[in-house]
Amino acid sequence: MADKHLSTQFDSELNALSQRVMELGGLAEAQIRQAIHALAHFDEDAAQQVMETEARVNQMEIEIDRDLSSIIARRQPTARDLRLLMAISKTTANLERVGDEAMRIARMVRSMVAKSGSVRTLPAGELNVAADLASGQLRRALDAFARLDTAAAVAIMKQDDLLDEEFDGFVRKLVTYMMEDPRTISSSLDLLFVAKAIERIGDHAKNIAEFIIYVVKGADVRHSSMEHIESAVQQGR
Repeated sequence: MADKHLSTQFDSELNALSQRVMELGGLAEAQIRQAIHALAHFDEDAAQQVMETEARVNQMEIEIDRDLSSIIARRQPTARDLRLLMAISKTTANLERVGDEAMRIARMVRSMVAKSGSVRTLPAGELNVAADLASGQLRRALDAFARLDTAAAVAIMKQDDLLDEEFDGFVRKLVTYMMEDPRTISSSLDLLFVAKAIERIGDHAKNIAEFIIYVVKGADVRHSSMEHIESAVQQGR
C-alpha cells in the first residue's frame, strides 16, 4: 500500500511538472505571435511585449529545473520515468531558446524601424509563410509531447524540410534585393537574421519531437536519417 501511495505521489509530481512545461510552451508561442506581428506591422510596441515576456520565460525555466532536480533527488527514477524527466529538461531548454529567437526577431524589428527608409521595399511579408510553419510545428510538437505521440513526432520531423526550403528561397530573394539596390543591404541583413531565427524555432520543435521518441521508445534519434527514425518508432508495436 505504501509503494502504491508513493507511486501515486510521483505520478502527480510528473503531471504537475508536465503542465508547467505546457505553460512555458504557451508563453513561447505567445512570444512568437507577438514577434511576427511586430515584424508584419513594424510595431515597436509589440516588439517590446516580446522582450517583457522573456523575463517570465527565463524564470519559468529556472523553476522547472529546480523542481526537476528535486524530483530526481527524492525519487531516483529509472527507465521510462527517468527518460521522461530528461526529456522535460531538454524540452524546457528548447522552449527557452525559442523565446530567445523571438527576442532576436523583436530586436531586428526595432533595428529595421530605425531604418524605415529602406525596409518598406523589402519582402518582409514573405516571411509569414515560414513563420506560420514554425509556429505550427512548435504547437504540434507541444501537443505531441503532452500525449507522447510518436506518430505525430515523426510527422513534425518530416515537415522541417518545408521550413528549410522556405528559408533557402527567402535568402536567395534577399541576395537579389541587395545586388539590385545596395542601399537595402543593412535592412536585408536584419531580415536575414529574422529568417534564421524563424528557421531555428522550427529546429527546436523538431528537437522536442525527437525527445518524444526517446521517452516512448528509448531510442536516441538525434542526427539520424528519417528511415532510421521511422524504424525506431515501428519497433515494439
